[in-house]
Amino acid sequence: MKITKTNDLREAYLKFFESKGHLKIDSFSLVPKNDKSLLLINAGMAPLKPYFTGLQEPPRTRVTTCQKCVRTGDIENVGITSRHGTFFEMLGNFSFGDYFKKEVIPWAWEFLTEVLQIPKEKLYVTIYLDDDEAYEFWTTLTDVDKTHIFRLGKEDNFWEHGAGPCGPCTEIHFSRTEEVPANAEEFVELSDADKIIEVWNLVFTQFDGDGKGNYEKLASTNIDTGMGLERLAVVMQNKNSIFEIDTLENILKEVGNIAKVKYGEDYKSDVSLRIITDHIRSITFMISDDIMPSNEGRGYVLRRLLRRAARHGKTLGIKDAFLCNLCDIVIRDCSSAYPELLSRKEYIKKVIKIEEDKFRETLDSGMEILNGFISELKENNEKVLKGADAFKLYDTFGFPMELTKEILEDEGLSLKEEDFHEEMKIQRERARSARKTSNYMGADVKISDSIGADIETIFDGYENDKLTAEVKVLIEGEDFVDSITEGNKAIIVTDITPFYAEMGGQIGDTGYIFNDSFKAKIVDTKKNIGGKIIHFAEVLSGEVKVNDKVSLEVDKERRESIKKHHTATHLLDRALVEVLGSHVHQAGSYVSSDRLRFDFSHFEGMTEEEIIKVEELVNEAITSVTPVVTKVMDLQEAKNTGAIGIFDDKYSDKVRVVMAGEYSKELCGGTHIDNTGKIGLFKIVSESGIAAGTRRIEAVIGKEAYNLVNEKKDLLKEISNKLKCSEKEVLGKLDQQVKELKEKEKEIVALKAKFASMGIDDIIVSAKAIKDINVISYELKDVDADALREVCEKVRDRVDNSIVLLMSENNGKVIICAMATKDAVAKGAHCGKLIKEVSAILGGGGGGRPDMAQAGGKLPEKIKEAISESYKIVETLAK
Repeated sequence: MKITKTNDLREAYLKFFESKGHLKIDSFSLVPKNDKSLLLINAGMAPLKPYFTGLQEPPRTRVTTCQKCVRTGDIENVGITSRHGTFFEMLGNFSFGDYFKKEVIPWAWEFLTEVLQIPKEKLYVTIYLDDDEAYEFWTTLTDVDKTHIFRLGKEDNFWEHGAGPCGPCTEIHFSRTEEVPANAEEFVELSDADKIIEVWNLVFTQFDGDGKGNYEKLASTNIDTGMGLERLAVVMQNKNSIFEIDTLENILKEVGNIAKVKYGEDYKSDVSLRIITDHIRSITFMISDDIMPSNEGRGYVLRRLLRRAARHGKTLGIKDAFLCNLCDIVIRDCSSAYPELLSRKEYIKKVIKIEEDKFRETLDSGMEILNGFISELKENNEKVLKGADAFKLYDTFGFPMELTKEILEDEGLSLKEEDFHEEMKIQRERARSARKTSNYMGADVKISDSIGADIETIFDGYENDKLTAEVKVLIEGEDFVDSITEGNKAIIVTDITPFYAEMGGQIGDTGYIFNDSFKAKIVDTKKNIGGKIIHFAEVLSGEVKVNDKVSLEVDKERRESIKKHHTATHLLDRALVEVLGSHVHQAGSYVSSDRLRFDFSHFEGMTEEEIIKVEELVNEAITSVTPVVTKVMDLQEAKNTGAIGIFDDKYSDKVRVVMAGEYSKELCGGTHIDNTGKIGLFKIVSESGIAAGTRRIEAVIGKEAYNLVNEKKDLLKEISNKLKCSEKEVLGKLDQQVKELKEKEKEIVALKAKFASMGIDDIIVSAKAIKDINVISYELKDVDADALREVCEKVRDRVDNSIVLLMSENNGKVIICAMATKDAVAKGAHCGKLIKEVSAILGGGGGGRPDMAQAGGKLPEKIKEAISESYKIVETLAK
């Protein structure tokens, strides 16, 4: 039976390459690991960079994946065209120094024509101009029609990105037309018209390019292929657009049902339907990979996509939050391949719902600002809103430019779009320059990341804190060296080590490395990009050389404390789930010798009762004196036991599961104590928010917790001494003092207002008549905002046809208030405009309505200048 469904196509591809000796690896997270050149994974080969560069040894020389990807570079085209999308799945098969063109070309042809049964006459092949080898294999190892092979230039069929590994490629295309191209030019014309579409790209990495057109042959050649699953489904389902394939059409139809619109009847509605359909997939998968909406980085990408989708829902007439339910279809249709979607369903829905609600509030805030801009335009008889103002709405409030433009048009106004786009361009350039760039293979690496894959480093420190090893690599500065002498800092790599390298939140071990003629202090231990364990050392005496035998000894006391804190972190994780709910998910941690920090997904600050309950549960687990057992088991077996954790190792047959009885079971590569009782007292120091939907707990244990309790006890004793009461009476005494202070504050405010009011006659006498408006501009001393407002109101009520501007220095700052009578406003008086200019003189900012405004300033020494200028300002406003 012909394979057509998207999920079946994915499975067929992976099974086909498994039959060719490939290891199937599950999709990596959308968050790049050890790769600062990427914000999000945007290609199937991106997570495999270390294998291509030789920095890390692959699990097998043949690998196949279906990698989830997000690209937002041409987001403006999403919904406009039939093929652009931000989320896609990339099918790929890879060879790391194993097979090459001779094998991959016939395999590709076999999969498309025999497994998928695509008619051979509908397929076309392109190769690089002078790649005669590829041509030979196509014509001798497959039965492709020779007239269907075209040679194209470097732009089309040569893969390179800056300096680094590169090479020619061959592409396989599917024809959706009866027209038959006779030559390369006609083929390109039909491709540009989308009558012939690219399906699969096979990259032959065989050169090392310098980025300037010079190429050297690589000693080891690689294969990197990519085929978009959605594009393949378009071909197999005989559709015209990715939005018509089964998995996307299910979403699109549901959006139409919610909005009560039918796809294909209105172009504008169709664009909105396609945008929402695409974006909800990106949103769902990004949140599943622990990306949270924020104002920077990948969180900003998520927020932008979510708000763009929500805005188009509004355009379709959808009033309520709907994306939080729409994600159900994505999860239903994709969870067979990505089971984490199902396990995190409620969490994904809640994050979306919170952000949708927040955006509705943002829209309301943005409308207030926009209405202010509109009022100002009309008052000044202007018709065009500045691009900078529209960009402020977009950048600060997430207010879409299209919506701004739409509302302006309803008011008979327009937007200076070119200025808006210029502001957008500046922001993009700023973001681009802030992000590191890298070439195709991530060549922007440190010397320590260049240690060859042939160097093995084994960690054997779970049971040992002392070992004998051989020095394999020495690095001083940015150079590999043969020896290191006394007084120098270096990186030392040995074949085996008891030192734990910083990972999974646990800091690296410290200690000493030595032999009879040399001693160095290890100040930190980390892993490089390739996963090699590297020791950061300070040579205390003697000289060490490559191949020397050395002893390594971990700081045992420090490690023991780290182990206690790490086990306590596992108990905390479990307690948080019990108290707050199953949506709690680790978002990061830091385990040191004196404290622990645990970041987790949660949507509001914990109550005092919840914090106390978590502390109680952790301390109960500690005092249960439960053995902590570590077992190495199969990955699937670990999952079946209910162990939680990040299954980062896509190909490992065995994983470590750390179990504190039945209470806590977690995948973990860190070091742990053998019994919970050794932890001692557990005490939470703080609970705070670090990002939208992410909270942080900091805690201490054992001696540190004991010291913290004593500090608080001493503090309570000191407070009770100062309040002259017992410790039990402290709260009552404080309540009494707070009550007395509030009463005194009320008296002070009343007295200040009374004293200020006593000088009202002096204020009124200062009035100046400007164009039939009585202008009163006056300075008061040490009057707070409430009293100043009260005096301002009294003066205005006693003087007809007046605008009153009062200023007062208070605690080194300036408080400003302005009020005007209705008849003064009718003659041109405008408190908001007056305040705006006056506050600028005083080093502040503000504005308001024509009849009332207030602001602040930082330059009290300029009050007299501000008073003088205020008369001139009113004169320009008066009609």
